[in-house]
Amino acid sequence: MTTQPLLKISLGDRIERNFIALMLGLMTMITFSNVVIRKLQEKDFWRSDWFEPWAEPLSTFGLQSLETTVFLFAWMGIVGTAYMIRINSQLGVDVALNYLSPSWRKAAALFAVGACLLYTLLLLKGSWDYWAPFANLPPTEGRIIPEGFKARYLNQGYYEVNDIVMPAWAQFLGDWFNDGDQYEKIPRFIPYFALPLGIGMFLWRYLRVAKDIVQNKANMIIASHDSEDLVDEAAAKADKD
Repeated sequence: MTTQPLLKISLGDRIERNFIALMLGLMTMITFSNVVIRKLQEKDFWRSDWFEPWAEPLSTFGLQSLETTVFLFAWMGIVGTAYMIRINSQLGVDVALNYLSPSWRKAAALFAVGACLLYTLLLLKGSWDYWAPFANLPPTEGRIIPEGFKARYLNQGYYEVNDIVMPAWAQFLGDWFNDGDQYEKIPRFIPYFALPLGIGMFLWRYLRVAKDIVQNKANMIIASHDSEDLVDEAAAKADKD
């Protein structure tokens, strides 16, 4: 029996995989802890004097947990989608592509990646225009096509989220974005940064896919998920072993 060589994973892949796993793990732990806290609140000892020092911080944690998991899920979903583009694991239907000649399949792939790039550019403009005012940065001019940055805009760095308390060690951000005033809750530009960052990753990944198609390193932007092909490949690999 021969051992298979370990798959070499780049540093970028490791960072993205670990980040996605971290977001999922934090969501799981926070949600589980919130369920436990809710069950404990139904017990009589929750209102007792000896448990009072613990009741308030646990209640605060439970209040913040819902909004925290929402933001964690957003980060995981956006970064995870960008990673799926990177490893060519997007779901798709390739039935029609399999009937095309190699040249027409390449043309279809270029058309598809062009549509993805166009849509991603629109998303990038929208995500920047939405996030930028919260970071005291100028949004772009133009409704669809960017026509430069706005000279006059309203700084919204003082906007906070609803429930997540701002940690003391991060209060220096108030000097940068809130005219020296301290934040009670974390500013919105922190969790909302997932939008321009994630969409920017989409754009970079689709550009790399387009390059691979032009150089004949790939012939589609989706992965084939034909179960019969997967079974045949596994069987052929087993025979070789």
